[in-house]
Amino acid sequence: MRAMVLARPGNVEESPLALTHVPIPEPTADELLIRVEICGVCRTDLHVVEGELPPHRNRLIPGHEIIGHVERRGPGASSMYRVGDRVGIAWLHSSCGYCAYCQSGRENLCNSPRFTGYDVPGGYAEYTTAPEAFVYPIPNGIPAAEAAVLLCAGIIGYRALRRSEVKPGDPIGLYGFGASAHIVLQIARHWGCPVYVCTRGEEHRELACRMGAEWVGPADAAPPVRLRSSILFAPAGELVPVALKALDKGGTLALAGIYMTEIPAMDYDTYLFQERSIRSVTANTREDGRALMQLAAEIPLRAEVEEFPLEAANEALRRLKHDQISGAAVLRIF
Repeated sequence: MRAMVLARPGNVEESPLALTHVPIPEPTADELLIRVEICGVCRTDLHVVEGELPPHRNRLIPGHEIIGHVERRGPGASSMYRVGDRVGIAWLHSSCGYCAYCQSGRENLCNSPRFTGYDVPGGYAEYTTAPEAFVYPIPNGIPAAEAAVLLCAGIIGYRALRRSEVKPGDPIGLYGFGASAHIVLQIARHWGCPVYVCTRGEEHRELACRMGAEWVGPADAAPPVRLRSSILFAPAGELVPVALKALDKGGTLALAGIYMTEIPAMDYDTYLFQERSIRSVTANTREDGRALMQLAAEIPLRAEVEEFPLEAANEALRRLKHDQISGAAVLRIF
């Protein structure tokens, strides 16, 4: 099968991913073999490819926003999914199921998790495998390219929204307006929340306006109202004090990235006093994914996508790095 393989991390400007022919993987035990139709191009992939996330294996196939069809069931798989079913695979490939975190419904904090496209081969390929218990059924009516975006940008955005403690009708700020934020904006508006977007890049600001943001400004701008909740999507530590300063008393800032540049020193009284809170976001649970898929069908959620062929994965990552994607990028495999 064709796959884009990372032999070693490197700057995407140097095209570190190489188109390679590798064997089709065999599903083991309770796994499913998935024929990949679409794989999203996520900022986490960029951090993996460029080495900002330390390598976990040699010769990696990235990609964890996967939409495809069941090709074959492993010898221990149940009849939960049939051959031909449309399914999705997300970042969390598996958790141990036994540690205190898994036992308390917090499998995103599992002591020994495995992640798609990082610990195991991902979706920048024609086929991949995943445990059936960590595979999602995809609602009818959502195009594959849009559904792919929901499987990481959407799920992490939804978890960040919950971690921000926003309530229906509360004003919320979004810092950065890429794939995840443009999904969150739709959910927040569905909940009656006015959304204030701070982001660099005129194209991103125009998209936020078109999607119904209450106000849009540059990344370091002060929104015209005090915010009850905010989410920082940009991996820019220097924006943490900016976002905290815009919060109302008792407000909460959720940090949605898996990677963040250094956060500068902050004056306690200016940025944190009066019970302002910072909460990080780590991976997702399967319950997050199921809840989001239900919301996606109800609202319904729609994603702005730009498609690339598999061979153009390096180009897609370069454009993502330089904020040249409006909405989200996806690779079309089949």
